[in-house]
Amino acid sequence: MQGVQSAVPPRGKRQKLGWQARREEREFYLFISPWIVGFILFGAGPIIGSLLLSFTEWSLLEPPKWVGLANFKLLLSDQFVKIALFNTVYYGLGSVILGVTVSFLLALLLNQKVFGQALFRTVFYLPSVVSGIAVALLWINIFNPDFGLLNQVLRTLGVQNPPGWLVSPQWAMPALILMSVWSAGGSMVIYLAGLQSIPEHLYEAAAIDGAGPWSQFWNVTVPMMSPIIFYNLIVGFITSLQAFVQIFVMTNGGPANATLVIGLYLYRNAFEFFKMGYASAISWVLFVVIIAITICQFILARRWVYYEGDLTRS
Repeated sequence: MQGVQSAVPPRGKRQKLGWQARREEREFYLFISPWIVGFILFGAGPIIGSLLLSFTEWSLLEPPKWVGLANFKLLLSDQFVKIALFNTVYYGLGSVILGVTVSFLLALLLNQKVFGQALFRTVFYLPSVVSGIAVALLWINIFNPDFGLLNQVLRTLGVQNPPGWLVSPQWAMPALILMSVWSAGGSMVIYLAGLQSIPEHLYEAAAIDGAGPWSQFWNVTVPMMSPIIFYNLIVGFITSLQAFVQIFVMTNGGPANATLVIGLYLYRNAFEFFKMGYASAISWVLFVVIIAITICQFILARRWVYYEGDLTRS
């Protein structure tokens, strides 16, 4: 043990690299340099510009006027910001939980060796690559309260008064959350890759110990898939909290602001009310919300995400 401990470099000091390691390091920075240059030229500038604009009043027709923290103070008293934040978190939680569950179950089903496996995988994946506006127009017809496909099915099943969906303040947001499952195919493919990378000997060892299918799923599949589930949770929340296109096309925030999300309210202030400074302040509020939720997810991940070879996890 003493020999092993002495071979570990002191914490805080960088181990001297050999010529091969230095070469790989140079190649690494060389390959990521296009992204770094692109981010500096096309990403960092707008980010800094948005931060500066959040302290100004700018209508696009006149030069920006410095107002300090006035935009952020206005945010605290703006009732529409509170409504939009609540709807955004509501949509984010609903769509991510439902999407992760459905895509994981689809991956489990499509990981079975059945006839036509490749065809089924293609069918379930294709919807995730369809244009957002085309999907929105399709679901507007599906959710139509009079002749929509969904209500027709519900009437066939005996539901006398099916929901109004997009025209109902109570059902509009659940309808959008239900529609978000349409893109579950992208996450499904990631889950499929993870399922196929689980070592088969883990299931064999569990079966020898007397574990049944449910016990194998809960004690082998879920722990081994937890990093991928965590990844999809992070990406799903970041994506859903920025939802805009489909909500804009389908409801435009209605009815009665039931689907007014922060991205849509930001758009209205910027391009309908021409309050670019206030819209920039809203965008930074959204950024803070996304960062806060992401940090919470990383903190909670210590309790349930398992990484193979991680001996420090409690």
